[in-house]
Amino acid sequence: MEKLNYQVLEKSGYQGYVLKDAPVKVMQFGEGNFLRAFVDYFFDLSNEKAGWNGKVTLVQPIAQGLTELINEQEGLYTLYLRGSENGKKVNNKRVISVCKDAINPYSKEGFEALLELAKSDDLEYIVSNTTEAGIVYDADTRFDQEPPVSFPGKMTRILYERFKAGKGGLVVLSCELIDANGQELKKIVNRHIDEWNLGADFKKWVNEEVLFCSTLVDRIVPGRIRDPKEVEEIEKENGYTDPLTDVGEVFGVWYIEGPKELEDKLPFKKAGVNVHVVPEVAPYKKRKVRILNGAHTGFVLGAYLAGFDIVRDCMHDDVVKNYMNKMLQDEIIPILPLDKEDCENFAAAVEDRFNNPFVDHQLMSISLNSTSKWKARNMPSFLEYVDKFGKLPEVLAMSFAAYIAFYSNNVQRREEDGLICKRAAGNEYKIQDDKEVLDFYDAHKADDVKTLVHTVMTNVDFWGQDLTEVKDFEETTVKNLTLIREQGAKAAYASVL
Repeated sequence: MEKLNYQVLEKSGYQGYVLKDAPVKVMQFGEGNFLRAFVDYFFDLSNEKAGWNGKVTLVQPIAQGLTELINEQEGLYTLYLRGSENGKKVNNKRVISVCKDAINPYSKEGFEALLELAKSDDLEYIVSNTTEAGIVYDADTRFDQEPPVSFPGKMTRILYERFKAGKGGLVVLSCELIDANGQELKKIVNRHIDEWNLGADFKKWVNEEVLFCSTLVDRIVPGRIRDPKEVEEIEKENGYTDPLTDVGEVFGVWYIEGPKELEDKLPFKKAGVNVHVVPEVAPYKKRKVRILNGAHTGFVLGAYLAGFDIVRDCMHDDVVKNYMNKMLQDEIIPILPLDKEDCENFAAAVEDRFNNPFVDHQLMSISLNSTSKWKARNMPSFLEYVDKFGKLPEVLAMSFAAYIAFYSNNVQRREEDGLICKRAAGNEYKIQDDKEVLDFYDAHKADDVKTLVHTVMTNVDFWGQDLTEVKDFEETTVKNLTLIREQGAKAAYASVL
């Protein structure tokens, strides 16, 4: 069977939208699964729905990558968006044609092509997802390297070439998973300008003509189909092979921090896709952490003790599902600084996302580092609720007891990389967390409930404060942990409904 390209696609009888030729308007650092299932998908829809008429050139951010394969397929790849919407199974296929080609800047020819693209009159945007390690200052990065070692170094060189050519500024859309990603990138670019003596005029141009946008991305991208039988069936159905096939969940939203006029410049609003220009992304990050991540950490530990193994099965159980929804609707959403209806819609989408029939999301994988996760994701909602309403939020309080139960349930032994416990179902499970956390729970495995709760809650190293100072929290946690140990986590969850 032939590999996907435009000629093969035409022969296959594909009936969907395809755009073969258009000017390159986007330089994209990153050719991996996430950007192709997220950013490129939105730009591809903009071609179809808004007549944007643009293409993307992908830039390989590290020495090894997909450039050769992408060029062999003329930028084409098949994307499947799978999941649950309004409780119904969804499996949408689309051939993405927005990508023109790819550049490997680690070859002489590729580096020259990168600098040439930097000077293009058609270029409007630079997008990046170079992982959390990408936007960092590297003292070994130099202007004369081909290419400069770090991503901010490459960015500085690209912008300098554009400036020297007398071209206009660009919009930079950073997708890395760090706070204020765009502003962090801008800060390091400015540092390189100073250290490399690139001049006051260039620095002025960068700071006045280039718009560095911090963004918040949200889509789970498993990336590939792992079942060889399914791959075989899909290839037969499609009439081609496609090693670049990508898989993402149906839900996807992108928040871009920028001025109001950027919304009219970008094609997304006209295309009607779920991309929004906002004054700041911080509140939306808070919403994601508190609702999506907070829901995970809030219910999975007790759910695992109750005998569940994957997230989807939890959504098919009324007690666990209602426990999660009560936490979101009654305790988290009321204290968020965003439109209530917007938060409720996001929470409703969370239930669909957790019910994805295509993803077996293991509860144990979510349980990693739950001490710091509860502190970051759940504790702020808990404390703000207490502050606002003058009482304990029942479900969040129970989630804390479930956390202690998970970390102290029939402790068997301490291993080098974890603490081995046993749940009621009879199987052993491994808790993975910081060494200090594992050592703590191992040292206190013989404590009675009251002693254990007091010792955990007064551990300021864990929580940054003494949680026994929160009125009624200690005695409530003793009561909740006792209930979990005597009647099981599911009965404890049901008790707060």
